[in-house]
Amino acid sequence: MAETQSMAEAAREPRLPGVSREEVKRWYALMHLGRVIDDRAPNYLKQGLGWSYHAPAAGHDAIQLALGLTFRPGRDYLFPYYRDLTTCLAAGLTAEEIIWNGMSKASDVASGGRHMSNHFAKPAIGIQNVSSSVSNHAQHAAGLGRAVKTYHRDSIVFCSVGESSTSEGYFSEAINGASREKLPVVFVVQDNAYGISVPKSDQTANLYASDNFSGYKNVRIIHADGLDVFDSFRAIREAVAYVKSGAGIAIVHARCVRIHSHSNSDRHELYRTPEELAAAKAADPVPRFRKLLLDTGLLSEEELAAIEAGNEKTYEEASDRARQAPDPDPATIHDHVVPEPWRPERWPEGLPDGGGEPLTMVQAINATLKEEFRANPDTFIWGQDVAYREKGGVFNATKGMQQEFGVARVFNGPIAEDYIMGTADGFCRLSDRIRVVVEGAEFADYFWPAAEQMVEMSHEYWRTNGQYAPNVTVRLASGGYIGGGLYHSQNIEGWLTTLPGIRVVVPAFADDAAGLLRTAIRSRGVTLYLEPKFLYNNPMAKAPVPAEFAVPFGKARLRREGTDLSIIAYGTPVHFALEAAKALEKEGVSVEVLDLRSLVPLDHAAVLATVKKTSRVLIAHEDKVHGGFGGEVAAWIQEHAFEFLDAPVGRVGSEFTPVGFNRILERAILPNTEKVLAAARKVLAY
Repeated sequence: MAETQSMAEAAREPRLPGVSREEVKRWYALMHLGRVIDDRAPNYLKQGLGWSYHAPAAGHDAIQLALGLTFRPGRDYLFPYYRDLTTCLAAGLTAEEIIWNGMSKASDVASGGRHMSNHFAKPAIGIQNVSSSVSNHAQHAAGLGRAVKTYHRDSIVFCSVGESSTSEGYFSEAINGASREKLPVVFVVQDNAYGISVPKSDQTANLYASDNFSGYKNVRIIHADGLDVFDSFRAIREAVAYVKSGAGIAIVHARCVRIHSHSNSDRHELYRTPEELAAAKAADPVPRFRKLLLDTGLLSEEELAAIEAGNEKTYEEASDRARQAPDPDPATIHDHVVPEPWRPERWPEGLPDGGGEPLTMVQAINATLKEEFRANPDTFIWGQDVAYREKGGVFNATKGMQQEFGVARVFNGPIAEDYIMGTADGFCRLSDRIRVVVEGAEFADYFWPAAEQMVEMSHEYWRTNGQYAPNVTVRLASGGYIGGGLYHSQNIEGWLTTLPGIRVVVPAFADDAAGLLRTAIRSRGVTLYLEPKFLYNNPMAKAPVPAEFAVPFGKARLRREGTDLSIIAYGTPVHFALEAAKALEKEGVSVEVLDLRSLVPLDHAAVLATVKKTSRVLIAHEDKVHGGFGGEVAAWIQEHAFEFLDAPVGRVGSEFTPVGFNRILERAILPNTEKVLAAARKVLAY
């Protein structure tokens, strides 16, 4: 005869519907194991074994348990923050994997030792690798939520942050954008009342930072006692139910305590009173939960002691194995910097034959975008002002795209450059098939608010040890000569080319504009595609574009052969170089013009070949000479081709000033054919 549950046993059932006694037992085991690892972490630094950055989870245990166990490995997505040790343990990391990360071992499933300790991840099951820039992953969560919704996946995206990091602008952008789109994202704010040493009263006027978003539509704010296991589960489940209903996003604001210092480099006794520290320790959720289990009779002292002894053994065995794990190999530092680009079966032989109807650069860009969208249904584009009725951006580069491909694939974003970029990073995480094109800003000058996300995307592939690459092409209308002045006429490639992990290309003719764009979209990884806006409709940039024309990265194009001087240029100054070459030809001087097209990677072989051929070099670009990319090219020539030079390498570009609005000022500041001619004659006269 089957045994029936006694009344005494029934009375001992937990306070949450559908939760068994065995489940509660599991909860305590995870909380206690998380605490064991968390408490031991500082010892690794003391012994010189690693874990040089450790942000204790103690005091956050209850909300972290609820978050980690609500996450469904392999189905949901979790963006933890650096304090989420117990979250990640409950979500599916093993004790050994946690310790690998702390010790920065090669076997670390988050990054292979490339990222900071205490930044836990396991992409294989959906736990994302998050950087140290607090709460910037909120935008990635929004982007991934957009992809989940677009592809109708049964998934929830969880984003965990500390309360002080909600002060960051990109967190507000994420809430604004995600709520407008009603994305399946649950934001969990773990409030321990401090941002390092800064009390939360210095962060916001509200007692609870999440209440700052109470005026946003489609946002459900749920407050929770983050020290109480049952209330934490209640809040997380309520949030999930709201998000699954399609009504909008949810923010769970969990009140916690920080029992220890912010991290192992912080001394909290310098800014917290002994009374406050004692109160924080008294509120510790682990002994609080243990006492509840005993008081209610759910678990006996013997059962709890057995769990604790088992966890100590688990930790010791995991620690012993982790210490024996290999360290990262220094020979691998160049692995996974940039993914291998797309390559056709065969690149076009030589250059286009010149047949066919010449297109303007903007026509070539528009046509190529449409061709790639037709070829790959997993291609998307968004940005500011890219798709509204008959308009397709300021310069009509995306004209007609929304009409043909629909609002799900071609749409406008809020005027928030960081959000445009951050959501592209997140969106690509759903599938490696996805390709995203963004107008990072309407003008390159406005790209600076997105700089943090650009840096983030540049090291995603390296930081994750090759586990994730954002497949994003960032289009930026760059440069001057339009009378635009500040924020409409600057060049920014001098900064962009300093970032390892991205490609930077600049076409000067319509055919190369099409060919570089096609290669960028089809390639894995991030490509910065700078479009000289002066050339969009300029007849001198017109060229026929063969079908399926593609240009390899890192391959310069010889625009004109010569023997006396090499002018190495890219973008608009390529045309100034060609005009100067024609003028010098009348004086009996033979000038070679090399169009770099690709700045990163750079065609070193072509640069070396032209230096050897002419022994005199002038580098021309539109950006400022001071700090411009030409300095990098000149330095490379000096280091690798000095013996072939008969004169110092010359440079011509913009003056070291902003670009003025008045056309008189603009002409004085930007390079032109006359300035290239003068610089060329100086090199020739040496």
